[in-house]
Amino acid sequence: MRYPDTDDHRLHTIVATESMTLPPALLTDNEEQRLATGVADSHNAMTSQPTTQVRVLIVDDHALIREGLSQLFSLEDDIQVVGEAVDGFSALEKIRQTHPDVVLMDINLPVVDGIAITRQVTQQFPAVAVIMLTMHRQNQQIVEAMRNGARGYILKNATAREVAQAIRTVHAGGVAISPSLTGVLVNELRRQPEATAPIGQHVAQLSEKEVEIIRYLAAGMSNKEIAERLAYSEKTVKNYLSIIFQKLHLRDRTQVAIFALRQGLLPDEDV
Repeated sequence: MRYPDTDDHRLHTIVATESMTLPPALLTDNEEQRLATGVADSHNAMTSQPTTQVRVLIVDDHALIREGLSQLFSLEDDIQVVGEAVDGFSALEKIRQTHPDVVLMDINLPVVDGIAITRQVTQQFPAVAVIMLTMHRQNQQIVEAMRNGARGYILKNATAREVAQAIRTVHAGGVAISPSLTGVLVNELRRQPEATAPIGQHVAQLSEKEVEIIRYLAAGMSNKEIAERLAYSEKTVKNYLSIIFQKLHLRDRTQVAIFALRQGLLPDEDV
């Protein structure tokens, strides 16, 4: 982990209407398609004062990394480190004991790798958001991590401030990923059409209103913004999303946004 004043590589979080720009070869009519998930407006998310404390568990087999992150997060008023773990099995036990909101997960862990543990965390503790924190940027690892429930993928050359902001972002329902990796993620998803077939079978089950809500969600709108656009209550929007998750057999907003990308539901310009 580099200190903020010496880090040359800046990680940017993907929140709300912050766009995930596709590589030029994938754009249609020179328009930027957007894949965004989570909370309302990126500017507000980046500048508003934190209102709740986020409980964080650090999972890394290197003591220096764990201790360093703990010390750095102690400077953040809204982030509390509630525990540390050196491997995946102890991480699962720590989650049961400490009930964190966010887990910072290294990929290369002893015995069982971080991606496999992330899958278990997602299944057993769906309310816990996992961020992969790693030195590795292999394409397949990025895709596998996100497919197995990770809400973020951050390289260890990010600054402490950037990692802290990523924690806030995923806690708020968004996704955090380095901009240098977003093109890799989307490219890999585009190159794997076989993965879209099972989901594609469910498109016909969606009503026009459900498709409209999916488009708004993928464009980065929060539940509140979608409700205002449709003149619905937020509770009604939540009910719609629950039905959408069930119909598509998806578990969260991130997967729905990726579904929208794969199925061509994103508009050529802003919604």
